[in-house]
Amino acid sequence: MNLEAQKTEARRAAFARRKQAYSAQSGASAGVLSDVLAGYRGAPVAGFMPIWTEIDPSSALAEASAHGPVGLPVIEAAGAPLRFALYEPGMPMVEGAFKALIPAELTWMVPEIVIVPLVAWDVQGGRLGYGGGYYDRTLEGLRARGPVLAIGFAFNAQQADALPLEPTDQPLDMIVTEDRTLQFSH
Repeated sequence: MNLEAQKTEARRAAFARRKQAYSAQSGASAGVLSDVLAGYRGAPVAGFMPIWTEIDPSSALAEASAHGPVGLPVIEAAGAPLRFALYEPGMPMVEGAFKALIPAELTWMVPEIVIVPLVAWDVQGGRLGYGGGYYDRTLEGLRARGPVLAIGFAFNAQQADALPLEPTDQPLDMIVTEDRTLQFSH
């Protein structure tokens, strides 16, 4: 089986596990993420608004916004890195690409911490996304400018034993789940 077929199969299995975890969640999944972000008060943070069955970081983002700038990802074009628009709770939002909510008015920011959505993760810090490469391009570009902390935020159920990864797949520095945090060294 070639690498793309392996990735497709890994995504299929992970989507099924994520859907089950999403259905069973208590709704308080962002508490551990809030605790992690409290250690970086004031640092510019980029998060995401959940789509489909993604774990929801919005309460942690709202808390972080009280201490420093928070941004949300905006897809400007296929094949381009993401840009991040300043976000504050309660501000007017519109649907962006993939129906993810983004600020109605775009004021750009550059994060030092990126909370990354994902389909699957492993204990080496590997991440399998949706296949568009947006976060890989974005993290590569941000890391070329200076230190950036990439935090995967996902359910425990999204953990895989091993992932079919390519050299262009950017590793996570940390994974935060509904009840634990793992740090990785690369």
